[in-house]
Amino acid sequence: MDDSTIMESSPVGEHIQAISDPNAVSYLMFNKQKIKLVAKITLGRDTDNSVVIENKLASRHHALIQKIKDDYYLKDENSTNGTLLNGKRIPADKYVKLGRGDKITIGSANLVFG
Repeated sequence: MDDSTIMESSPVGEHIQAISDPNAVSYLMFNKQKIKLVAKITLGRDTDNSVVIENKLASRHHALIQKIKDDYYLKDENSTNGTLLNGKRIPADKYVKLGRGDKITIGSANLVFG
């Protein structure tokens, strides 16, 4: 008798393993709140953003986080004061891959992946 399971022996099992990765990023911490990650999150001062940052140093449409395949990327939307990732300014209008524990700084606001 074969002792293998669907998790070990099928494409469906491999897919389930991939989407249940315990190291996968599943939320963004901001103001002591967990924000569930979706395909695209906009960040900025304007109220039409997914995450509103009430800070004079934040642009109206400051940055975005977008899921591409199985990873999340941060992009500065040509903001006036720039976006920092782990203390370093990211290039304007370029996608930068994010990982667990990364700290995003917009003005004086900090967001952390968890």
